[in-house]
Amino acid sequence: MARIEFPETGMGEHVDWMMSRLPMAVGMGQFSEAVYGNTQLALREREAARWTIALINDCIVCQSSRAKDASSHRIDDPFYTEVANWRTSDALSDRERLCAEFAQRFALDHLAMDDDFWARLRTHFADEEIADLTICAGMFLGMGRALAVMGVRAPDEPILI
Repeated sequence: MARIEFPETGMGEHVDWMMSRLPMAVGMGQFSEAVYGNTQLALREREAARWTIALINDCIVCQSSRAKDASSHRIDDPFYTEVANWRTSDALSDRERLCAEFAQRFALDHLAMDDDFWARLRTHFADEEIADLTICAGMFLGMGRALAVMGVRAPDEPILI
């Protein structure tokens, strides 16, 4: 149950609570669309970062969301399990593991992104890809944390992102 009262618009709690601050909700929606519509990361890489932060945030909306075209990119429930265990997974690529690690450090201890980590990151990603990953992680962390703090329910059908 959501932690504040708001009128139901029929869009689901994950959206309805924001509608009381419409100009801000529009901006959040535009940020989300900008990230999902413009990322240049491979879908599995983006999902590795997104899922890692969804688990950290304990965001049920984020955890119930799934990638569009998931099956054509080998993204299924076992993939998400592998991401949750990224440190020991042999099923993820080096880039996918780094996206999960980046997301975890970004969300939990950004000051732990030391020179060694950046050197490893740069062996696999160009600077514009790192910028992309950083913008994605910022949106995932902020939006997911807001949804978790508000305690909104996930929609009945998964959101396809």
